[in-house]
Amino acid sequence: MRRLPGLSFVAAILFVLSIFAPRSARAQITHESPVQAGSPEDKALTDITNATDPTQKLALIDKFMSDFGTGDMQRVADEQYVDYYADQKNSAKVYEYGEKILALDPDDFQIAVTLAHTAADAGDDDRMYGYIEKAAAILQRYEKQTAPAGADAATWDVLRKRAIAGDQDNINYIEYTFFTTALRVDDPNQKGALMERYVAAFPDSLYTERAEVLAPASYQQAKNFPKMVDAANAVLAVNPNNVSVLLLLADYYSEGGQHLDLALADAKQALAALTTATKPDGVSDDDWQKQIALQTGLAWTALGQVYITQKNQTPALNAFQTAAPLLKADPVAYARNQYRLGFALLNLKRNQDAYDAFSQAASVDSPYRALAQVKLDELQHAGVGVPHAAKKAQ
Repeated sequence: MRRLPGLSFVAAILFVLSIFAPRSARAQITHESPVQAGSPEDKALTDITNATDPTQKLALIDKFMSDFGTGDMQRVADEQYVDYYADQKNSAKVYEYGEKILALDPDDFQIAVTLAHTAADAGDDDRMYGYIEKAAAILQRYEKQTAPAGADAATWDVLRKRAIAGDQDNINYIEYTFFTTALRVDDPNQKGALMERYVAAFPDSLYTERAEVLAPASYQQAKNFPKMVDAANAVLAVNPNNVSVLLLLADYYSEGGQHLDLALADAKQALAALTTATKPDGVSDDDWQKQIALQTGLAWTALGQVYITQKNQTPALNAFQTAAPLLKADPVAYARNQYRLGFALLNLKRNQDAYDAFSQAASVDSPYRALAQVKLDELQHAGVGVPHAAKKAQ
């Protein structure tokens, strides 16, 4: 069977190190079916490899199955069929024989990857996701394997890690293909579910952190708030300092005036986590500082909304004032903060300052412009805030 990049390297490692470990302890992600050199089976496989006419090649594979297709050789024959039908772009037959191999060996990582490739090439996304999840489950089981009884644990650990490293190209492929395909999905509910599946399949990949955030964010976009909360809490159960998810929940709870204790705790946890956050590789210092500033501002505006709902006007005022300069890079977030600030100032009987805050909210093209204008009209009708240029944002 055609092997994707990586396994030839693994095979070489296994051969070199085989003198140190018994056969039962040799590390392979995919079991290799033994074919003795010079045997009738070996000669038949050579004839299959050398055949260039598709009809002749298929006839030789059929004969191999008829003559030798029992035990390990059944798997070898099925591999030949998979290889042949992959060349013929016959995805249905690749699935048929690939499934037969997985029935014989559910831990065949290589065939799961091959099936995922085939489904991806055929544009069969649902099938591709399923095969990638099978490959990921095989990899997770393999990563957790301990040395067989009687085997040297240190040698086994070296073999296992090198086998995984040798298959890194295939691992990168399935991670990238699943994530990027799911990322292009238009339906936010479907995207959220796929991102949850991704995190379960690949808990430590390059894309896992993005998928963790995209799962609840997609449900939020779909207004599927119960699923959003469940997905967010699932992330925080594993990573309690995920700032983006903490802010999503703090914003949702504070905006809705519910679970204010959770909103308060999540916003404060986000602020604490931001003080020790580490800049990711590939992000410029300037972009990182902008991100930290914006997220800090979002945490403070959530705190302000909690305080104003609790009728703690002075802490609310301080929170909104702290958030204002940090949110200017995001027009909608800034307008919302200034709109909220206006109410905090009204509650403190600082009507002229409230007028200025509502003016700042109305000056930004956002959903809060019309709302702020209503408050401005009310204040003007009451004789407050004769129209003039808004004061500099607080």
